[in-house]
Amino acid sequence: MKRDALGSAGVAALLATLIAGPALAQTAAPAAATPDTATVSEIVVTGTRIQTTGFTAPTPTSVIGEAQIQNNAQPNVFATIVQLPSLQGSSGSATNTFSTSSGQQGLSSFSLRGLGTIRTLTLLDGQRVVGAYYTGVTDVSLFPQLLIQRVDVVNGGASASYGSDAVGGVVNFITDTRFEGLKGNVQAGVSTYGDNEQGLVQLAGGRSFANDRVHLVGSVEWAKENGVGPGDFGLDLAGDRDWFTQTTMINRNVTNDGSPQYLMRDNVQNYAYTKYGLITAGPLQGIAFDQSGQPFQFQYGSGGVPSKAANGAVIGCFPGACIGGDLSGNVDSGRTLQSAIERKVGYGRVGYNFTDNNEAYVSFNLGQVKTHNQPVNGMNKTGLTLQCANPYVPASVQAACATAGITSFQYGVSNAVLPNTVVHTDRRQYRVVAGLKGKFDLFSKDWSYDAYYEHGVNKTAVDVDHILLTPRFNQAIQAITLNGAIVCADPVARASGCQPLNIFGGKPPSAATLEYVQPAEGPFQRLRMTQDVASLNFSGAPIDLWAGPLSVAFGAEYRREFYTVRADPYGAGVADRSPYGGAYPADPLLNTLGNNWHAGNYKNGNGVYNVKETFLEIDLPLFNNDTVGRANFNAAARVTDYSTSGTIWTWKAGGTWDTPIDGLRVRGVTSRDVRAPNLSELFAAPVTTTLPNFFDPVNNRNVVAIQNAVGNPNLTPEIARNSQIGVVLANPSWLPGFSASFDYYKIKVDDVVSSLGAAQIVDYCYRNILPQTCGTYNLNNTNGPNYINVQSFNLASIKTSGFDIEASYRWRQPLGLSGNFTLRALATHIRDFWTDTGLPGTVPVDSAGVNQGNTPNWKWLAIQSYETDRFTLTLQERWFTDGNYGNQYVVCAPGTCPVSTPNAPTIDKNFMPGAFYMDVGGTYNIRKDVTAYFKVDNLFDRDPAKSPNYANPALYDIVGRMYRAGVRFRF
Repeated sequence: MKRDALGSAGVAALLATLIAGPALAQTAAPAAATPDTATVSEIVVTGTRIQTTGFTAPTPTSVIGEAQIQNNAQPNVFATIVQLPSLQGSSGSATNTFSTSSGQQGLSSFSLRGLGTIRTLTLLDGQRVVGAYYTGVTDVSLFPQLLIQRVDVVNGGASASYGSDAVGGVVNFITDTRFEGLKGNVQAGVSTYGDNEQGLVQLAGGRSFANDRVHLVGSVEWAKENGVGPGDFGLDLAGDRDWFTQTTMINRNVTNDGSPQYLMRDNVQNYAYTKYGLITAGPLQGIAFDQSGQPFQFQYGSGGVPSKAANGAVIGCFPGACIGGDLSGNVDSGRTLQSAIERKVGYGRVGYNFTDNNEAYVSFNLGQVKTHNQPVNGMNKTGLTLQCANPYVPASVQAACATAGITSFQYGVSNAVLPNTVVHTDRRQYRVVAGLKGKFDLFSKDWSYDAYYEHGVNKTAVDVDHILLTPRFNQAIQAITLNGAIVCADPVARASGCQPLNIFGGKPPSAATLEYVQPAEGPFQRLRMTQDVASLNFSGAPIDLWAGPLSVAFGAEYRREFYTVRADPYGAGVADRSPYGGAYPADPLLNTLGNNWHAGNYKNGNGVYNVKETFLEIDLPLFNNDTVGRANFNAAARVTDYSTSGTIWTWKAGGTWDTPIDGLRVRGVTSRDVRAPNLSELFAAPVTTTLPNFFDPVNNRNVVAIQNAVGNPNLTPEIARNSQIGVVLANPSWLPGFSASFDYYKIKVDDVVSSLGAAQIVDYCYRNILPQTCGTYNLNNTNGPNYINVQSFNLASIKTSGFDIEASYRWRQPLGLSGNFTLRALATHIRDFWTDTGLPGTVPVDSAGVNQGNTPNWKWLAIQSYETDRFTLTLQERWFTDGNYGNQYVVCAPGTCPVSTPNAPTIDKNFMPGAFYMDVGGTYNIRKDVTAYFKVDNLFDRDPAKSPNYANPALYDIVGRMYRAGVRFRF
């Protein structure tokens, strides 16, 4: 099942054929280029389809230029863009590392306004890109990064201009399609702990032929980040990092005794299992086993004493957990901190100007991203029932069983005796675009047009190594002695090849046993996605009015999205797409419906939908004179027909006013935006996620359960209302080089596609709020793994508001020195972020300031740089404010607490600190066309805050200080 490496010889050959001043962030979308300097391929204005000279869009847009991308010196441009404060909740190589089954490990996707990656549209040169997973999100790691001129981040709804998904905004990568010459970049990096070694090699070239009518551009790049791997069992992290303390939010399950229901504690010990095994209930409770398999008395934390009861309670401890004691069996430190990622990208473009200002072009992009991660140490199993007569049970324990008059006992083990699970993900993208763009004259007026067809294919392969086949494991641990040999107890299991497994201690199992319980060919998923887009757009200024020309843009688009996925029969179930055979033979122990793996139970599925839409946008000049200034009204409407849910309208209305005050502009816009359900939400076969410590309120215990998320073809589009108003001061004559902006935003999203969480499903059944949820789960499943089925509905709504601040100042020749000094700062303040699940018995929850999530109250980015012809020095600060674990919690001390409720639970501590990170970098021009550079991120090696969810990589740096250095050249 291993995949061949992606070839890029064609792009390399193209490069071989070709080789014979800094951009600042702006506070408004860039105006279209003027006719005397523009070429047909340079007119790109993000946030609008109007391309008329001098037009300024009312939607706030931040711009990251090529110089800033270079100064930040990241191996992936994603890491630079995601630092913008308005981007909250993006996914990268440090997120999704704790998952076996999500399929999104290493996926680099943006999220604006904290609305999620599925509500942010990412474009390449203003064009859609095929999704890298069937949620529809793109993977920026597959983009050609060396040719990026700038990145426009539209902070606001743009569905009327670009269609579905642009609810939070748009991130548009603009490439240099007219590049001439040869340039390259070689970079290396390593963390202060000696891991996450990084390498980057990039090369790009461009050349014109035939009197500048034919232009070829191409690039190749290779990047590898080794990531930060797992630590050992207990509290040890990789590379001697020491910040992990097994912080846990303990649920006392007592709500009305005047004390907090929830307690935040460090060094929490789960007494349901240990590294090499623990008897967890009954007369022998508290007997543990060391690596050699010898029994000893387990050291419970909190001074706990085993109750010897059938429910396994420990006197002096909390339900399921003690504080301190023997922590050697804790498994969470075995999670990968940052996925290893290797990416290879090839890009080429051929353009032909068949007349002046009219171009036909073809571009192609080939990309591959490979990642791997370890979700956790071991595969903990709790609540096992083992026989005292099991030959692997030490004689002293068998004797104790006889004395106690028992024949079996409950048992829990981390399964440290088995190899740890590793998830390998391989994504490949093949994308071709053919188009025409240019200008023409109609009735003595200039018009521009842009027509293209895009075909994209993404293939994703997920392979899981070293994972348990649960039914086989359950039989392998039940051993007996037969004819002098240790064998599996069940005769059906023996007949199908069962090999006994000793889970008392750490003696390595035989190769035959490993192959039986952890087959070499584990779970797999093979996903293929295709996207076809046909687009035709026109823009012009047909009428001259009292204050200037009336500008219009109109066009039509067609899009088709398709996916198909298949998986192995043990996880997906036996079907035409996943039959028994080969590495997956029939086994009477296995459930033919699937879900046999401990985790990674991928499913089969397919789906398709198409979209037909047309749009009209106008820019109406209102007035233009010295007395009142210049103002315009900008409006757009788009009608869209989805094959799955019918017709829907989107629109926007706004404008800008350049006031008579020097450099002062007022802008505002309101829009109706949509996000159509994606392929995953509509048609996805179950996506499974293993929940290793899921709480079962009926039995008051933690269990391992599988969450199955399934599709719903009856979903309808989400409807958003997005309003913004702001003021811009741009380069006034009284302060040259200074720009600043302030923009207030308010977003309301209705009919949000959401699902009941696994915990909600169980809770609503347990409390008899939604009895219909009781049939969707089984947490005491004797015929297979415990499971919870989760489905999406148009239930919820989101409401958020806040404001953005952006300012920059360039001081030329400061204090008479040569060079320039540049200051820049960006900030986003989230006033509120309300989520209403739409479920009975619930109230809206405000997650603004919840640092366990991704929406801190304030997030800042500040940059100071000094540059001369010879060198540059850059300082960068990243900061977000203190927060909490959840705004719903009521903080109180013992004896003072009100009754704890699901909507207002009580807790003893609810504080999660913010973080301040400083980065430093610099460059030195060895010669005019060769530059050496360095960069240090997280200069003070700031540790992440304690979190009951291990750590929160969405906000905190969990890698630590990083060093990078490299050389760039351009000829």
